[in-house]
Amino acid sequence: MGPRFENKKVLVTGAGRGFGAVLAKAFAEEGADVAVHYNSSSAGADEVAASIEAMGRKAMTVQANIASLEQVQAAAKKVFDEFGHIDVLVNNVGDMALDQTSWREFDQKVIDHTLDVDIKGTMYMIHEIGIRMIEGPGGNIVNIGSQVVIAGSPRAPQYAAAKYAVIGLTKSYARALAPSVRVNTLGAAFMETEALKNRHDWKNGRREEILKQTPLARIATPEDMVGPTLFLAADESRHMTGQFLLCNGGLAMVGA
Repeated sequence: MGPRFENKKVLVTGAGRGFGAVLAKAFAEEGADVAVHYNSSSAGADEVAASIEAMGRKAMTVQANIASLEQVQAAAKKVFDEFGHIDVLVNNVGDMALDQTSWREFDQKVIDHTLDVDIKGTMYMIHEIGIRMIEGPGGNIVNIGSQVVIAGSPRAPQYAAAKYAVIGLTKSYARALAPSVRVNTLGAAFMETEALKNRHDWKNGRREEILKQTPLARIATPEDMVGPTLFLAADESRHMTGQFLLCNGGLAMVGA
């Protein structure tokens, strides 16, 4: 078998740093040309694009605040004008309300921002890229969700609500864009990105608490989530759409 994404065109949101950057380079290693989306991490996006080009693949960067429909539409046009089509969209961007330490910190601006980015932003991206996919050869959309939809979040309830909404968007667009476009969500575990490592509760006992509850006895790295994401984007999962794939080291186990 050759590279799974040979000559495919992939767009990864939030790819200027963290998990998005790891994903973008992983797709390139599998043969893809990659559009590296960012909002504020322009230097990081340029570095990721340079790494992809060093692999012999094509790369481009595109800036947009995904909570703005106008900016998403402009970004979608730029990517399709440059690449012609997109085979895979990975909606990686999400706001976790990292600075919030308790549900008692009830701040409308923080709540609105989380819902705008995680719900509206994801919907805008699915809609604008998906509608172009069905007008062409089709494609795959993978949303990066969270196991928080199972456990809930007493720290930031709006984050759990937003990620639950992503499941609703996944199911709805899986039907709307069928049969030429598949839409699935990865239920990711805690990933030790720099953002998580710097979170107040993570540095004050939360990490140890999660470790005790995780059967595989380790906290995931971004690299641990690459395989399941690529699986959902690849032909191996060709009979899956509208699904939520949990990858959390056994921290939560749901019934059939």
